[in-house]
Amino acid sequence: MKALVKSENASENRVLVGLIESGLEAREQERARFFELAEQLARAKGVAERNQIKAELARMTFGE
Repeated sequence: MKALVKSENASENRVLVGLIESGLEAREQERARFFELAEQLARAKGVAERNQIKAELARMTFGE
């Protein structure tokens, strides 16, 4: 933490706020991607395409 404070020339609180905001943004992007894939799955016509989307959703949900 001290290295971040020093490298960014900011207070500890400002660095913490920045880290929290980054984490929230990343989580929202992941959520949006999940719902985008779910919509693609609903529209998918081919078995191979559906299986690929299902596999990606599984990776997002349960990890590798």
